[in-house]
Amino acid sequence: LIALDNDAQACLMAPTEILATQHFETISSMVAPMGINVKLLTGSTRKKAREEIHTQLTDGSLHILIGTHAVIEDNVKFKNLGFIVIDEQHRFGVAQRARLWTKNVIAPHVLVMTATPIPRTLAMTVYGDLDVSVIDELPPGRKPVQTLLRYEENRFATYQGIGRQLRLGRQVYIVYPLIKENEKLDLKSLEEGYESICDTFRDYKVAFVHGQMKPQEKEYQMGLFASGEAHILVATTVIEVGVNVPNATTMLIENAERFGLSQLHQLRGRVGRGEGQSYCILMSKRKIASDTRKRLELMTSTTDGFAIAEADMQMRGPGDIEGTMQSGMPIDLHIANLATDGQIVQLARDTACEILDADPELCHPENRPLIVELANLTTRVRDWSRIS
Repeated sequence: LIALDNDAQACLMAPTEILATQHFETISSMVAPMGINVKLLTGSTRKKAREEIHTQLTDGSLHILIGTHAVIEDNVKFKNLGFIVIDEQHRFGVAQRARLWTKNVIAPHVLVMTATPIPRTLAMTVYGDLDVSVIDELPPGRKPVQTLLRYEENRFATYQGIGRQLRLGRQVYIVYPLIKENEKLDLKSLEEGYESICDTFRDYKVAFVHGQMKPQEKEYQMGLFASGEAHILVATTVIEVGVNVPNATTMLIENAERFGLSQLHQLRGRVGRGEGQSYCILMSKRKIASDTRKRLELMTSTTDGFAIAEADMQMRGPGDIEGTMQSGMPIDLHIANLATDGQIVQLARDTACEILDADPELCHPENRPLIVELANLTTRVRDWSRIS
């Protein structure tokens, strides 16, 4: 609203149509009395509505645009984009975020939001020019989710626990890593899982959703679960963000060893949204690598997204702040390890800030070597270090 008061436009980008639509409905209702023009742009927006959005964006009559990756297409042009919100930022690449950031001559203000910062972003919050706000407490009445690690031999007992929750009138998510069976991958699939779950829980209605479904069918199945008509939702990671069913208290993640920390934490966030005690069950093979076991055990020990993100950075490396690599060890960082040498890097950053405060253009003779060395180091065609 501050951006709008200053004759600028605002844009919110979310990774899925479900989440973008939720934001559109929420924001539209909040600003309805103010006469603010809000539009939704996604991959399924019809041509006529899309043309109207393009026209209103360029003449300035469209104030807030909410959408999916569709908002970063080349033909989406703003008259004066002043403020950007990137929700679930970890779901977008650096280059994708940059495309939205460069849609104005004067760079807009950017707010990125995530429950699990990418290692590269976490490194920027500590060592770069990214200000951080942290919501570190649950909404009133909510309880921390209990996370349990279980193996295949525990499946019968796990299903008994799910049955107890269903008899209490609660709902359940069951997440699979694949849609269809793959002979090369020894993983459980949604298609075979759906049949098995329907057979095991015959007294309960089971819905299913995955990314290859048509939007209308996906919406119908999600509606069955959201309304309470369906008791179990069998899904892939398409439900990772933007799904809010307070009555759902249990999530079973099949082949949890195949998911990363951030994804597991995001999936776990689908439960624990009501007042009842919620559970996230990580179903894994018994024989897994030590790093994988450490990852799963970390999930059972904390629900703190920042603690998980820091561990993720320790395990995977911080990525490349000047490039687009979002995890791993940057090839050209030979002196320090951002994951372990925090104090040294912080000292270097503080020193750099002091030099720039005293000599913003690096004109003083004593700073000339810095300019020369920086020119030698900066060989990339494009510097991505300003894209959070």
